[in-house]
Amino acid sequence: MKKLLPIGIDSFREIRETDRYYVDKTLVIRDFFEFGDKVALITRPRRFGKTLNMTTVMEFFDVTADSKGLFEGLAIMGTEYSDLINSRPVLFFSFKDCKARTAESLLFQIADVVATEYTKYSKVFEGQIDLSNDIFCSFSLIHKKLRHRDINVDFLAISIKELMRAVCEHYKTKPIVLIDEYDQPILSSVEHGYHDELKDFFSGFYGGALKGQASLHQALLTGIQRVAKESIFSQLNNVKVYTVCDTRYSQHFGLTKGEAGELLSHFGLGLGDAVKMKYDGYIFGKEEMYNPWSILYYAETGALENYWVNTSTNFLIRKSISEAGSMFREGFDKLVAEGAWEIDTDLTCSFIELANDDTLWGLLINSGYLTVVSREVGSTAMTVRIPNGEVRFEFLKIIAGWSGVGSKQLDKMFRFLLARDLEGFMRIYQEIVLTCTSFAGAKENAYHMLFLGMCITLTGLYRITSNIEAGHGRSDIRMESLSAARPHIVIEFKQGEDIDGLKDAALAQIMENRYYAGLSGECLCIGIAHDKKRCAAAHQLMHCGG
Repeated sequence: MKKLLPIGIDSFREIRETDRYYVDKTLVIRDFFEFGDKVALITRPRRFGKTLNMTTVMEFFDVTADSKGLFEGLAIMGTEYSDLINSRPVLFFSFKDCKARTAESLLFQIADVVATEYTKYSKVFEGQIDLSNDIFCSFSLIHKKLRHRDINVDFLAISIKELMRAVCEHYKTKPIVLIDEYDQPILSSVEHGYHDELKDFFSGFYGGALKGQASLHQALLTGIQRVAKESIFSQLNNVKVYTVCDTRYSQHFGLTKGEAGELLSHFGLGLGDAVKMKYDGYIFGKEEMYNPWSILYYAETGALENYWVNTSTNFLIRKSISEAGSMFREGFDKLVAEGAWEIDTDLTCSFIELANDDTLWGLLINSGYLTVVSREVGSTAMTVRIPNGEVRFEFLKIIAGWSGVGSKQLDKMFRFLLARDLEGFMRIYQEIVLTCTSFAGAKENAYHMLFLGMCITLTGLYRITSNIEAGHGRSDIRMESLSAARPHIVIEFKQGEDIDGLKDAALAQIMENRYYAGLSGECLCIGIAHDKKRCAAAHQLMHCGG
């Protein structure tokens, strides 16, 4: 009998109590205990199971819960650490939904998350609080303010620290602190322009709670990257950051090939090449990982669609790429065109605090837009690539944003091209030309968008090159089909006032110089002429002998 899928559910308890399909990641508990970091941060893309793993750790250790039934038959119960179940107080905070247009609204959301834990422990302490004890007096005061939504930034900034002290005082045992998606509020403050207003609060809220606290046993944080290294973490010398390049924790976030295959098999689907191209391609440490969010939705629908939309960092990614300098754009072009590119970056540095090309590459990696293929030991140099077709479509949206044409229109334009429908192709291409920012740059910008869009959209269908020697010269764009069912395509550009004459001249140049040399089968040759905001095309469909 098929189990229900846990789509939209990131609570370990709810998944287990409703008997939904669960991929056993409980050995994350063993690793957390064995690595023994006082304060650890695991950086992974959104929707890669961070919240579910954090609730798993919470349920296992939480002294106020009875979790033995939830963990029955799972991997952690077969280890020497099974006796630690429900043995220690845990403070759990998930800030994944803390997104707001104003600083005031964001602070209310953060306060609501904190208030949940205060309410939980107020019930534990009920009838046992000695208000002559400064620790419990502070706890009661902050809880009262949170309960009445009397948001005082100074009190909120010390709320986690004071809760830790109260819990430690009550149990005479230091609690474990779990902070899920700690950087979501920070990213929201950046997106909506009030980061400067709250950066001191974030420093006190996180840094004050985790720095040298005698009441803390261990803390585990998750997020996209090490945000605000110079402020929030500046005094946390003992924080250990585990990025996507670390082998520790590498198997716990995302699905391994075996896990993805077993899940899909349970729902009557296979892990074929099409699924691999769409959702695979991430490398964490040395592990090849599948996107769990997308695999779950594919298991439900059976349709190879784009399910992963990294909404939390989408704004920052798009804005940052659009404002990046020429060096980054040149590297980005090479990455898109060649499939992989060597960069320099430090994954533990924050793009928010230090915006430059190196930290932007790091943000793209940590956010799941790129994956690291290889890296030099002891160096910041690494080779990256776009992991899969789903992420490639996200990049198409970015390119579409540059061109001023919607991503669906850009995709449709290439489908017209593959269908040999030059009228439909040129209609959308003309829109790109019209949206270019300057008359002088119309041809260059339109060509650039066309080339990058082709490389993104048609990866796996064509081998696409630009300005590469072929026949008796160098063609502007040459697309070698990887299947006999699709035509090869060669495109040449000209610029000048006589666009009708120049389009024919561009086509003639392809034919005379045999830019199609070495191709075998059907070939569509296209000459495109530009004059400021005007363009025209001529084409010829021919058969090449190889």
